Formats: sequence, C-alpha cells, structure tokens
Amino acid sequence: MLLRLILATAMLAVPVAAGASSPDAWADFRTEVRAKCLAQAQSQGMRAPEVIVHPFGSESYGIAVLREGDDKRICIFDKRTKAVELT
Repeated sequence: MLLRLILATAMLAVPVAAGASSPDAWADFRTEVRAKCLAQAQSQGMRAPEVIVHPFGSESYGIAVLREGDDKRICIFDKRTKAVELT
C-alpha cells in the first residue's frame, strides 16, 4: 500500500509533456513565430535581421532574438492571440 502511495505521488510530480505536440506542430510554430517577428522588425526599420527562435518558447509565449549588425531585439509572440511585440 505504501509503495502504491509513493508511486502515485511520484506520477503526480512528473509534468505532462509540453502539450504533447508533434515535431511538425513545433516546426509550424517556429515558422509562424519567425514570420511574424520578421514582419514586425521590418516594419520598424530592420532590413534583413537574423531571427533565432526558441524551439518551444514558454507556456504562453513564443520568443525570438533578432539581430542585424549592432541592433538586437527580443520578439515576444503571444501564443493565444498571435500578436507580437518587439523590444
């Protein structure tokens, strides 16, 4: 009985896999974050920045770093609304 209680407690402590998303879904997510962040950066004067997208972001946000020469910016992509903001 004690072993079952310990196992049940341990199972509750293990986080569920990140949304159980497929590799294709994560690739689509990164593509969308990159495109939205790039468009926003270009609308703010960056010409062709390098865009480095975090593979998964946080629970609520996609995150990317954009850099072009000395200009470096952080892009935050709201997973729910799909809105982006740059620093």
